[in-house]
Amino acid sequence: MTGLLERQFAVAHAQGENWAAVAKACADQLASLPPGANLGFLYATDPLAADLGSILTFLRERTRIADWVGSVGLGVCATGRDYFDVPALSVLVAALPPDGFRLFAPQQASAAALAAGADQWFSRVRPTIGVVHGDPRDAAIVERVGTLSRDASLFLIGGLAASAAAPVQVAGQVVEGGLSGVMLAPDIPLISGLTQGCSPIGPVRRVTEARDNILIAIDGRPALEVFKEDIGELLSRDLRRVAGLIFAGFPVTGSDTGDYLVRNLVAIDVPRQWLAVAHAASPGDAVLFCRRDPASAVVDLERMLVSLKRRAGTAPRAGLYFSCVARGPNLFDQPAQELMMIRDALGDFPLAGFFGNSEIAHDRLYGYTGALALFL
Repeated sequence: MTGLLERQFAVAHAQGENWAAVAKACADQLASLPPGANLGFLYATDPLAADLGSILTFLRERTRIADWVGSVGLGVCATGRDYFDVPALSVLVAALPPDGFRLFAPQQASAAALAAGADQWFSRVRPTIGVVHGDPRDAAIVERVGTLSRDASLFLIGGLAASAAAPVQVAGQVVEGGLSGVMLAPDIPLISGLTQGCSPIGPVRRVTEARDNILIAIDGRPALEVFKEDIGELLSRDLRRVAGLIFAGFPVTGSDTGDYLVRNLVAIDVPRQWLAVAHAASPGDAVLFCRRDPASAVVDLERMLVSLKRRAGTAPRAGLYFSCVARGPNLFDQPAQELMMIRDALGDFPLAGFFGNSEIAHDRLYGYTGALALFL
């Protein structure tokens, strides 16, 4: 395809036999860059993870853009399409004010480290948004996201890398561990939305006894008893069938949109009537059970797109989409269905992104969701 160009943004995406062929195809599409292009977002599929450093060097030389951020994912996405299981890249470049952004590496991902930057940019500009990528192997990644957002007063949008080998990121160079990304100045207009891939199958309940990630009692009853009641008799007959289908949801306190965090079921202890979930729980926490549901995911994606279109008030100039590896072809019936829905609802604008291990929105880590950021 020909690289799309609109005002301050250009996009390129391609697949090929090896990194050199794919990088060259993207560079060729970016032959006509926006004047003053100075920031690149680079997303690569897993087969290119080991070559990300070479790709970055090649694109930097061809485009003369010094600053790049990005990640590796099991899939990458572009305007109206996605790529899985093949060597592929998705690239978005932007022409932003020279003082409108700053990159940060994992070792700089704290308010104190950002404020200590050589040119005092963080303290002087007071950025409000961070586009971030993270390492799913980091046991403290949930806390890092929340702490960075709170202490640096940043609204975060992004996702965790996904790779069978090394889930690497790009922040000026190839990096690993923690969080990295780019902060944007307040005068760069960007809005975002989040869409769920699961739907509740029971009421919001209350944890009454828990130990770390083990739900012992819910609403004063054995946790497994409540779980069986909510999932129904058919699934309760063979609990092996709930794997990958039923999840625990933890409502977000203060959310006015019914937002909740979806977490995997780790184990079911039938003799004790306990449930283990991939989330630390405490007595008093709200909890619900939910189901992966393609039809509900389509409805919720439509809801998000209608809301974003209303909030934007104008056609987006560019976008970044961060989707879960459990979405895409693992959830929807049609190839690139969610990317086509975005294009059909908001227009044929430059878009790049990837399918990762988790999605980041504001100060939290989500699962089975799609997070869309729009430059206006």
